[in-house]
Order: sequence, then structure tokens, then C-alpha cells
Amino acid sequence: MAEPHTQEEHFDVLTKTGEKTGVSKPRGAVHRDGDYHRAVHVWIFAESTQELLIQLRADCKDSWPGLWDISSAGHISAGDSSLVTARRELQEELGVILPKDAFEMIFVFLHETITNCGQFINNEFEDVYLVTTLDPIPLEAFTLQESEVSAVKYIHYLEYKSLLANEDPGYVPYDVNGQYGQLFDIITQRYKVDNVARSLTLQKQLQRYASVSLNVELEGLTDADKEALDLLIKAAAIMDEIFCLQVWYSNPDLRDWLEKHAASSQLDELKWAYYLINKTPWSSLDENDAYLTTADSAIKLLPEATRPVCGWNGLKYKAAFPLQKPPGANFYPPDMDKMEFKQWKDSLTEDQQDVVAGFFSVIRRHSESNLDLSICSSGLDSTNPSEGSIYDLYNVPFSQEYSSFLSKAAELLHKAGDITSSPSLKRLLHSKANAFLSNDYYESDMAWMDLDSKLDVTIGPYETYEDALFGYKATFEAFIGIRDDKGTSQVKFFGDNLQVLEQNLPMNNAYKSKDVSAAPIRVVQLLYNAGDVKGPQTVAFNLPNDERIVKDRGTSMVMLKNVSEAKFKHILQPIADVCITNEQRGYVDFDSFFTHTICHECCHGIGPHTITLPNGKKSTVRMELQELHSAMEEAKADIVGLWALKFLNLQGLLPGASLKSVYTTFLAGCFRSVRFGLTEAHGKGQALQFNWLHEKEAFVLNPDETFSVNFDKVEDAVESLSREILTIQARGDKESARLLLQKYGVMSEPLKSALQNLERIQVPVDIAPDFPIANKILGKKNLPLC
Repeated sequence: MAEPHTQEEHFDVLTKTGEKTGVSKPRGAVHRDGDYHRAVHVWIFAESTQELLIQLRADCKDSWPGLWDISSAGHISAGDSSLVTARRELQEELGVILPKDAFEMIFVFLHETITNCGQFINNEFEDVYLVTTLDPIPLEAFTLQESEVSAVKYIHYLEYKSLLANEDPGYVPYDVNGQYGQLFDIITQRYKVDNVARSLTLQKQLQRYASVSLNVELEGLTDADKEALDLLIKAAAIMDEIFCLQVWYSNPDLRDWLEKHAASSQLDELKWAYYLINKTPWSSLDENDAYLTTADSAIKLLPEATRPVCGWNGLKYKAAFPLQKPPGANFYPPDMDKMEFKQWKDSLTEDQQDVVAGFFSVIRRHSESNLDLSICSSGLDSTNPSEGSIYDLYNVPFSQEYSSFLSKAAELLHKAGDITSSPSLKRLLHSKANAFLSNDYYESDMAWMDLDSKLDVTIGPYETYEDALFGYKATFEAFIGIRDDKGTSQVKFFGDNLQVLEQNLPMNNAYKSKDVSAAPIRVVQLLYNAGDVKGPQTVAFNLPNDERIVKDRGTSMVMLKNVSEAKFKHILQPIADVCITNEQRGYVDFDSFFTHTICHECCHGIGPHTITLPNGKKSTVRMELQELHSAMEEAKADIVGLWALKFLNLQGLLPGASLKSVYTTFLAGCFRSVRFGLTEAHGKGQALQFNWLHEKEAFVLNPDETFSVNFDKVEDAVESLSREILTIQARGDKESARLLLQKYGVMSEPLKSALQNLERIQVPVDIAPDFPIANKILGKKNLPLC
């Protein structure tokens, strides 16, 4: 929690690269000694007039007195946070009260100046925020802080840039040809856009997805289960609402705005269509580059944000989101860094540490909550911290953070549980509904593993890919399908042999588990998914991720066969026709693709999970590798899956299987997965594997730019990479993981060559599924097929 202000403000002293040193000093001493510290700059930009608000600094200021400057600015006091400071400074200096979704972080600028004959040294990291209003705020609406601000005015951003470029003596100097020029570049790029060109770009991005209708037969369902299905689809749709909020706090406003205006123009229709695929303003297939800006976002009205002005309805602003996708999504405060989290976490008891680094909670700020409460005067609730806390962070369980959504979903699941004729599904639905309200998912995940029902349901918080900061927090998702009984009986063999695979893994025996449980495998025809299913679609999943359950019971796997078939037909086969040498192209087949997918998911359940560190401490791979865990785990499941197929084949347990087909189909699949982008765990993990195998001459780039498998070298290369990854995981060696991904998880020249060839003939990157049955239940229109 921020310290109360004393006579002289204290600042956190930073290193030259911006990290906290753990030392704080008085303001005067910081500027005397030239210590690095942090501040905020807040710009108010009026969209309709293209004007920036600037303030005249008071004559009593110790730097740049009487000059025109930024809309609002201020130092971040020791212990305070960036966003709260930005909001507070705007309120104190100008009397403008705005919520956090009005503030867009656009860049960080290092400002190094010496003034007052060397008496004032300013080495300052400045977090630059942009507040976009629809129209200029009337000047009489501002309440100026006399000790800081003498006057305010609006000026066109290009005129202001020109004044700075010419070093006008009436304005605080900024180098517009240096880092600070980003402010003007961002505004120019945002509003000087060619809408025709932008529409063409969005059309091209959409064409990377092949629209596929997944119309599943409901034969075999009882009348009771068909009735329950309606309720389950509606509960699953609520997972979309939660996931939307988990990604970014203004994401729901953006979504609703885009949907409302989709019919306004062709460009607006394309924005909405691409948003439906990504569920965020960041494109999954473009390294999470933003395809929208805050200028595209929702307009919100705040009648009481400023002093009232006769004839003016109030301040209208754009709900903001950053150009760079936040690594912590909406699980953590956007201005929280790893050091702040670590210091707070280390102050807690061991049990509390497990909770705050667990799957099922979000991290919030005391100061932000208190500021919100002071603005809305709604009174404290049970999630607010005690006044005695010295840290600004606190933990909120999902059951509280998303209570309005989870209570509705729980009610639907209980109703469906009362109706269904399947005892195991009944147990799952009631226990999952209880988990939504209690935040304890252990029993419901156990029930999910025991599910034996024609109507197959997966719903709840599971995957941690969105948490790129630590890989701790789980997103909500749902998969509703019909069990494929014939397919399920065929794949049971793989789950039954997990212990055999574990004992023969290519790693030190000391790291192997002696009690791996058989993995139940269910083959399902998917009829609806929701929540964290954006961008590239999964063909299978292996759950739960909770290490307690993995240790006690292992994992269970769901294979989405109709999704796999669609991907093979629309994507993998065309990729093979372009990228695989003619002599080996015939080896690429669906059975090998589907079989390796099964092995991939099975191999999530073997290898290191709960580990003992070299110092004797018990931990987990996820906790030690943090943000690197997802990419390493996906790479492990892939490469160990290849190793497992060879092992099972040599043991005579896979008669008739062709290893040549397995390896060649996997090679074609490398190009499919890498196209997801290297910020995505599967894509980065696949790049790691391809580049390793290419370096070992197991994969060969031919003169005609096609690829082939060197069958004499591929088995050794697969085993060596399996050993490397498994050993890194077993040791919890984050540094080795970082170095491995840094060297091999890159877009190498051979990969670039393949992707350029695929781009030329426009092979789809992935599928965009449509769900006619669910659409009818939810009252939605079926998507047009491209």
C-alpha cells in the first residue's frame, strides 16, 4: 500500500534499466544525485479536432516553471503504482475523474536532462498514457490545481509537434525526433489510415481461416440428455463472457461495440468477423499484433467526470486497450512487474503463496480498489484488504471476481444435472456447479476424469496460456460433444500403456514416476466450444493441469475427431502437397496425424510434473519454468509423442503402423503449427522441434524448397531432444529452458522458406468452426462459409 505523503515525497530508486533497487529517497535528494526514478505522463487527446490538451506549469514549479507542458504528469511515489498515479494526478491537477479503462499505455520514455545550472538532474522513466475523448472537454469544466497548473488549452497535435521541433522557448522541450516522437507517430498512424487498404488487410487475415460447419448427429442421446444439452450450451456460452473479461478489462465493451456497429460499413463488418475469431483486439496468427486500436473501441459517457458545464452532457471517452497485448492479461494489475509480485508473495505464508500462485484467482491492487471506491462511493466489500497491509497487492478468488457469471452458470449446471440420465454426468455437473461457487475444483475435476457418458462435457478454468507473465492463472473454457464410441474403444490402448512409456522415457531413472495412472481417452464429435478457444482451434486436450490430481490420478484426454478431420482435409494435406518432397508425400495420412495427436496428449501425463529441486525443495515444473512452461510442455508432448510411437512400434504393440508415415506427417504438421505464430505456445514449441531436427539433419531442405525426412537420423534426433526437454523439466531449470527456446524457438530460414511457399498459394492456417446446433439453441445465426 502506498505510504502516506510526508513533508517531502519519496521515490523508489531504480537501476539504469528501470528495475527497482529496493531503496527509496526524498524527492530533492533524487534530483540532486541524479537517481533514476519513475513518473507518469497523461495526454488527453480530442479525437474530433485532433487536438492535445496542454497545461501551463505554475510559476512556483522547481522545473520548467511557466512553460506549456503535458496534459498532466507526476512522479510515482515510493510504493505507489503507475496507473493509480496517472488517475490520481489527472484528478488532482485538472479535476478530471476517469476509470482505468480510459487510460492507454502507449510507451515508456527515458527522459535524461540537467537544468538549473546542474542543480536539477532528472533521470526519469516516464510511463506515457493516452486518454482519447470524443470531443474537447470545455475549458471551464476543468478544476485546476493552482500550485501545479496556471492554465490549460487545446492545440492541434501537429502544431504542437512543430513547436517542439523548433524548440519554442514557451514549451517544455521534448525531442520529437527521438523516443518521444512515438506520441505523434501513434496518433498519425491511427487516424490517417486508408480504410480500403485496411479492409483488404482484414479480408486477407480472415481468409487464413477455413470456415467449417460441425453439424453433429445426436443419435444415441436420451430425451433427458437432449433436454440437458440445451442448458449445457447456455452454461458454456457464459464461459465466453468470463474469458472476454479475463483477457483485458475493456474487452467486453469493445466486443459489444463492434457487434452493435457491425452493419455500419464493410470495414465494421470485417472488424467484427475477425474479432469473433480472436476474441480480442490482438491477432493470434500475427504474433498478437493489434488489428484494432482504441480509436475503434466503445464510446462511453461520464456525465460527472468533471465540473458540470451548462449545455454540455459530459465527457465521452474511448474504452482503451494497449497496442501490445499485456503479458498478464487481466489476471494482474497492468502495471505490476515480476519483482513486485515476488516481494509480496515472499511475505506470505507457504499456504498463501500456493493460493496467489494458483490457478483460480486474480491479483488486484489495494490502492486501485480504494481509488475506485472513493470515486463511486459504493462502500467497502469483503475483497478489500485491511488498512494495515504494507503491500499494494491482494488476492481475489475466481468465485468472487466472476460471481455474477458463475452463479448463473452454476444454476444451469445444477438444472442439467437434475435432468440427465447419466450418473457420471450428473455427478460432474453438480460438483462443477459447486466448484464455481466454492472455488475448489478438486472434486469436480475428479468427476470429470470419471465421466462415462454419451454427452461429453468439459467446462471450467483450465489452460494457462493467457498468463504470459507467470503461466499461473487459468482461463475458462467449455467443450460440449457427443462421444464417438467406436473411436474411444480404438484408442484405449494408448492410455493403458502410460506406465510402460514412463519407465522407458529417455531420461535419468531418478526422475521417473513409479505410479503413473492409465489415462482415460474419450473420442468426441464436437458440437460447441466457448471461452478460451480463440484463434487456432485445438484438436485435443489433456486435463486437468492441477498437479495434485496429476499426481493422484493422472490425466484424462479428449480427442475432437471432427475437428482433426477438418484440419487434415483443409490444411495439412494441402501443406504436404507444397512442402513435402514428391517421393515422401504419399506417407502423409490422417491416421498418422490422429495417432500422433493421441500420443501428444498422452505424453502430457508422463514425464516430470511434481519435482524435487537440487536444494531438496518440492515444487512443480509449472512453478519453476513460469512463462516458459507452456511452450516447453507443448514441445515435450510433441517430441516425446514421436518417441513413444517408435517405442510402441518396436515393442510390437502397434502392428501395422508406419513410422515413415508418422515422421513425414509430423514434418508436414510442423509447418501447420508454426503458422500459429511464435508467441503462441504450440507454435514456439513446434519451431523448437523443427529447428533441432533440422540441425541434426533429420529434416532436410531440398534444392526445390521441399522438405524430406532422413529416416536414418530422425530417431536419434527425436530421442536426443526428448532427453533434453525432459531433463530441463525434471530439474526445474528455467535458465536452460530459456536458452533452448532462445536458440531453437525461432523463425529460421528453412521455416521462412516453407511459410512463404504456403503464403503464395494461400493454404488456410486454421479452421473457424460453426456450430449449427448450438446456434439454434442460443438464437444465433450460422456463420457464412467462405
